[in-house]
Order: sequence, then C-alpha cells, then structure tokens
Amino acid sequence: MPETQPGSRLPQRVRNELSIRPVTVVSKQLIAGQFYRIEVGGEALQGFSSAGFDDHVKLFFPDAVSGELPLPTVTPEGIEWPEGSRPAARDYTPLSFDAEKGQLTLDFYLHEAGLASDWATQATPGDRLAVGGPRGSLVVPEDYAFQLYVCDETGLPAFRRRQQTMSGQSLQLFAWADEAVGQAYLGDLSNIEVTWLGSGEMNEAAVAKLITRFEELRLPDEDYFIWLTGEGAAVKTLRDYFITQRERDAERVRAVAYWHLK
Repeated sequence: MPETQPGSRLPQRVRNELSIRPVTVVSKQLIAGQFYRIEVGGEALQGFSSAGFDDHVKLFFPDAVSGELPLPTVTPEGIEWPEGSRPAARDYTPLSFDAEKGQLTLDFYLHEAGLASDWATQATPGDRLAVGGPRGSLVVPEDYAFQLYVCDETGLPAFRRRQQTMSGQSLQLFAWADEAVGQAYLGDLSNIEVTWLGSGEMNEAAVAKLITRFEELRLPDEDYFIWLTGEGAAVKTLRDYFITQRERDAERVRAVAYWHLK
C-alpha cells in the first residue's frame, strides 16, 4: 500500500456558519460561447467565505411565473422554510468573491432545458437570487507534485478557479468538453497536460476507455491529488478504480457527482 503523507499535506475541512443571503444580479457576460458569467452583490454577502476551489453554494431561484423568492429562517436547528414555499435550487461553484466590492462571481454552463442555465440566459441586472453556503470547504494544498483532474463542462468553473493558484511537477486534465470551448474558457494551459474527450461523452463506455488509458499512467505513492467530477455513475466508477484497483488514498481522491444521468 502507498505510504501515508503527513497530516499537514492532506486536504483539510473547514466549516462555515450556515447562512442564506439574498442578492441581486450586478452584471452578466457570455464566456467562450457556452458560459454566462454572472456577478451578484448585496449587503448580505458581508462575511461570505469560500476557501475551497470546488466549494458549492446552493442557489435559490425565483418562481418562473410569479417571480416570488421566499427566504427561510436560519435557526440553531437548521433552516426553516415557510410551509409549501421552498424555491427551486441548484448547486454551483463560486468562481471568485470580491470582499471589497461585496460581489460574488458565478459561471453557468449553458445546456438544454436546465433550470439554472435557463435562468442565467434570461437574467438581467437587478434580478433577485439567494445564495446558501458554502456550509463547508475542503482546502486542498495547491502544490502537490502530481495532480490529476477529470471532469466535464460542469466542473470547468471549479478547475478554472484551481488553475489560478496550483503548481506541481505533473498537472493533468482530462475533460469531457469541446476543445475549442474548453481552451477559450480556461485560457492559458501551457503548464497543464490536457486531453479533450468530447462534449456530452461522459458515459459508461467512455469511462471504461479512459480507465484503459489510466492503466498506462504511472501514479506516485505520495504527494498527489486526484479530482473527479461530472456525471454520478461515471464519477463513482472512476473513484472505485483509483481507490480499489490503483490503491490510492481515499483522502487524496476527491470524487463529487455534479449531476446524474438516471
């Protein structure tokens, strides 16, 4: 089995105070033809904290018909919603937060018939939204010698945030995304070895094919980090492969399902 790294080199969990923050849209910009970058602001963002590159906030959307956006009461026992009025919500990664301006930036990947992408397409300055969390963060050292990232378009905002600060001897990204879109969205990738796997192709057969490629990949026994996101079943298959077959440390294999096919 691989050696265990010192505790200081392992990802560390940080807890945040539970909060639901009403915000309004400040600006909107189309990025790489496939993402809307939306900045939201408001006094409620005072004290907002997001320490992990793949943190998730829960976005609560106004009712599409009435425009109403009921907000809950936060109690020591948790969140209490007005009866029968909990709004629709989705999880998103905070791309950046400007504490001085009190503005939070979020990137929305545009796809067919999606609640959040439909909202982002129609959003204009002044529109309301509510932001919950992040309830906690996983703070991952930025300078592991070996770092491997696997995602589809839904994970690109988190990877974009990560690439701004990470360093290492071997940085690799395998992305189920269109190469032109991915290149335009992520920008400078000169220090990262990137393999583009095609948009919409994160399925069972494609994952099996990728695992065959990974069989040829030499994985170090220490000083590494592996990040797996995207479709739930695919992420689970990849996680099982790295932990069971390649015997990697579960604390350094971060696997999070961003969406589910079934």
